[in-house]
Amino acid sequence: MRVFSGGVARLAAAGLLTGLSGCGASAPSAPPAPTGPPVLSNTITITSAGANPNYIQVNAGDRVRFINNDARSHNMTSDPHPEHDACPELNQVGFLEPGQSRETGNLVIVETCGFHDHDNPDIQSLHGQIVIK
Repeated sequence: MRVFSGGVARLAAAGLLTGLSGCGASAPSAPPAPTGPPVLSNTITITSAGANPNYIQVNAGDRVRFINNDARSHNMTSDPHPEHDACPELNQVGFLEPGQSRETGNLVIVETCGFHDHDNPDIQSLHGQIVIK
């Protein structure tokens, strides 16, 4: 005895796939491109609203300090997620408890480095870019 006919089975399978597509199975999307010029700063502060500023410019050889002023911890790492290998100097920041701060390694290569919170890769307000000139 068949419970589903071929057409009904295909519709049920399509509905199941549609339902699963919103379950976090997809890779995080790329953050939107920043607009305007980067802020000249060596400090990024993390709050409940996100990373601020999230688009900065530093000189080659500088370090960037991340300060966690949020009530929850953050794990700040280099893009891309989950490899974190584009700018390994950013990975020295790592896990920050509320109230903690830590610096990146020396940023010596002239490039643009993206960062994000490894534990919250889909939260766009925790993404940003550091332009090294």
